[in-house]
Amino acid sequence: MRGWLAAVVAGCMLLAGMPAAAQPVDELRIRLESVPGLTVFGERPTESGFRLLDLGFAQPADHHHPERGGFVQRLTLLHRGFDRPTVAHTTGYDLPEQPTRAEPTRLVDGNQVSLEHRFFTPSRPEPADWTDLDIWQSATDEHRVIEALRSVYSAHWLTTGASKGGMTAVYHRHFYPRDVAATIAYVAPNDVDNDDDRYDEFLANVGSDPACRRALTTAQREALLRRDEMRAKYAAYAESRGMTFDRIVGDVDRALEAVVVDAPFAFWQYRGQQDCPKIPAPSASTDALYAFFDETVQFGTYTDQGLDSYVPYYYQAGTQLGWQDISHEPLADLLHDPEIGRPRDFVPREIEMSFRPGAMARVDAWVRGRGSELMFVNGGNDPWSAEPFRLGPGSRDSYRYTVPGGNHGSKIENLPPQQRAEAEGTVRRWAGVERPPAPLHTELDRPVVPRMPR
Repeated sequence: MRGWLAAVVAGCMLLAGMPAAAQPVDELRIRLESVPGLTVFGERPTESGFRLLDLGFAQPADHHHPERGGFVQRLTLLHRGFDRPTVAHTTGYDLPEQPTRAEPTRLVDGNQVSLEHRFFTPSRPEPADWTDLDIWQSATDEHRVIEALRSVYSAHWLTTGASKGGMTAVYHRHFYPRDVAATIAYVAPNDVDNDDDRYDEFLANVGSDPACRRALTTAQREALLRRDEMRAKYAAYAESRGMTFDRIVGDVDRALEAVVVDAPFAFWQYRGQQDCPKIPAPSASTDALYAFFDETVQFGTYTDQGLDSYVPYYYQAGTQLGWQDISHEPLADLLHDPEIGRPRDFVPREIEMSFRPGAMARVDAWVRGRGSELMFVNGGNDPWSAEPFRLGPGSRDSYRYTVPGGNHGSKIENLPPQQRAEAEGTVRRWAGVERPPAPLHTELDRPVVPRMPR
């Protein structure tokens, strides 16, 4: 049983066993249970001063045709107070087992509603019509949740997310600009043009040491020169864990190439300049080489089981979001599939998909021309920042910050002091919070680096 569901069942059993006279009036549950379409599955223990509830919200599979069935979208609620601002937060993927407070939630000491993105299980219609997975449908999911919960939380609302969650938050504002007071998007790429060379240019210049970039290429070539040994180790790893390759990626050889070509991107996405000395030299053992690629990319990522949970992302990338077109020229003479890494490679063949250009261009034009109360925070060394959202002459009360040397975990708190104070003040202004809340550090604030597969 999934951890969140087990906690829900335990909480319900506990409440059911209490004598009627011992049950206090619970205003929060009364308000939530009066919201049409909302189900309170249960409550989990959490930090003092907070309440953590597991919720479900009934959504149509297709908002154009709500009569055609639907699904229950999984939510979590961190309740702080009815008079506090509320932050709608999404990872753009599934919900984590253990919720954490997003940075804007901490800054305004607010409530947080976390949404699981449609088609990430269990928030998936059955049977699934994959054409219902697009940015408008997802934005409308979020719109309906915010509208429904406004009867519970009437103070200012913000939206936020990091990586694909940041993208999702921007798409929601594009379609429903008046739903909330502002949006804070972290490390969110904006792949308007799949055919440009921005990612190649970024990776050719990232970091302060050209020798580090050369060492990464050398390690990639060495891994492919030792293909037989690396492939055997990969196959043994997968077999020991019951993992396979035939259903999605095809075979272990293609999976190995996917890991190897991904390494420089993943290195700068999750690691950074401080780890350059850890790149194996050409004389390193195959065990050391394998360990480096596993730590940097994770071999489990490109097994069928590792890809399963990310199929909705790759479907979206290959139909609307776009992807980073990176040249593998330095490895071309060693690759069996020089174009490995396309979204189509990581979606089961029985799911039809074709790219529909234009969606990202329309969002980009809105951000530049009419977007307001938007904040973008990027990392200076994060490859996903190679093609970021940009503000234009029509953008109002909107800001873009870059964390020097930051990776895919960059936040406002990592900015230089003056920019940090400015950005934090703006978020609180948008939320209607006049002064900073007293410092409050809890287990809910543990750092999380968003995972965005390449």
